[in-house]
Amino acid sequence: MSRPVADTGHRPVLLEETLEALAIHPDGFYIDATFGRGGHARAILARLGAAGRLLVLDRDPAAVAAAEALAQRDPRLEVEHAPFSRLREIARQHGRLGAVEGLLLDIGVSSPQLDEAGRGFSFSADGPLDMRMDNSGGETAAAWLATAQEADIARVLHEYGEERFSRRIARAIVAARGQAPILTTGRLASLVAAACPTREPGKHPATRTFQALRIQVNRELEELGAALAAVRDLLAVGGRLVVISFHSLEDRLVKRFIRDQARGQQVPRSVPLLATAIQPWLEPVGKALHAGEAEVTANPRARSAVLRVAERRS
Repeated sequence: MSRPVADTGHRPVLLEETLEALAIHPDGFYIDATFGRGGHARAILARLGAAGRLLVLDRDPAAVAAAEALAQRDPRLEVEHAPFSRLREIARQHGRLGAVEGLLLDIGVSSPQLDEAGRGFSFSADGPLDMRMDNSGGETAAAWLATAQEADIARVLHEYGEERFSRRIARAIVAARGQAPILTTGRLASLVAAACPTREPGKHPATRTFQALRIQVNRELEELGAALAAVRDLLAVGGRLVVISFHSLEDRLVKRFIRDQARGQQVPRSVPLLATAIQPWLEPVGKALHAGEAEVTANPRARSAVLRVAERRS
């Protein structure tokens, strides 16, 4: 029988769709690799029985603190301060390799991170230009911009932000830092706005730049790739992979991963291999899902969310 879990008032994106996709068994073992403030995790716990277990990870010390506070009240919850790239290692430490019945990856920046000016993820309020998901260590966005070559800045803005004015913005950043260090979100947003000759309707001109720098600082695509590479070692047969992404670069990686694993190993017809050697091990479950109109109205940040699901076959 599922047990009630206290609600914080925060409703995560695509909650009901995520729970359905995970196909939760009351006594199963699940991983939520992005605890955030625990919206998905609390809902999963509410569907688990006394024998069920949920392991949560997060890079953000504030999120880990929130998870540990919940774990003190619920012994079914296990907590690790870690990025995606340590998933395989942590599952091994917990003795759960090949025993995970559902893995949830809710990719990208969380609402609390966006809403706190001191984290430096948003230009809506001025704050230090940080952008680290794990602000206990590592290089800030300000530090990276202070030393990066103009060509590297332009490349990051183009590849990770799909910014068409990447070269103009990179040139403006290098010129501005020659006068004074770029240390705040407000200053960066202002110089990006001045460097862009046109604006996308309804979007601040610095939106793509901030996205690109966040991805660069946190190595988000590399972390996602590492998590996907660990999936086969983690999931039990019949286990579900559930991924929520918020921009095309992430979703493209997930879509290609599921497609490629569902095809199996691709080899030339002339290579003599048994059919069992190229058998696919992952199968897509349904089509990509998006937030409905009601959810987007209640939470505009859900507009770009895409949920994809796959199940381990063998």
